[in-house]
Amino acid sequence: MISALRIWKSSEPGPVIDQLRPTAEFHTLVARISADEAGLRRALDLARMFAGGGALDLQAADRLAIVVEEWIANVVEHGAPPAGSRIGLRFVRGAAWVRLSFTDAGRPFDPRGACFDGPNLERGGGAGLELIRAWCRIAGYRRRGGRNRVVLELALA
Repeated sequence: MISALRIWKSSEPGPVIDQLRPTAEFHTLVARISADEAGLRRALDLARMFAGGGALDLQAADRLAIVVEEWIANVVEHGAPPAGSRIGLRFVRGAAWVRLSFTDAGRPFDPRGACFDGPNLERGGGAGLELIRAWCRIAGYRRRGGRNRVVLELALA
């Protein structure tokens, strides 16, 4: 298991903190990232770091990276988070799943009720939420204190 607390300076105000915390059974990562393109890139780096430390196989690692990238991209591009706001990430690896929790201050969005009208052929994209639904169980959604919280479970088997 990896155990580290890393603090570094970024172009954003204040330090950015990533934390990998081992427990008896689980590999966990907790982080806060900026709600912008730089945060999206950082989230992808964190997903890859987590996959390596959590000993995920190649397919699970790739799916994890895609799910994280799609979710964060949707928040940044469509959620209209306030300038300077942060997105919270929590990844926990269990024996047969990775539980992903995301929090953001964007518009309310419950992925369980969203309709899929097919990919957007003009600009590309539009299938990210369907990929997430195909690979993850949406374990929960709530809005409290002006923040969305969604929990996804990515099966490893």
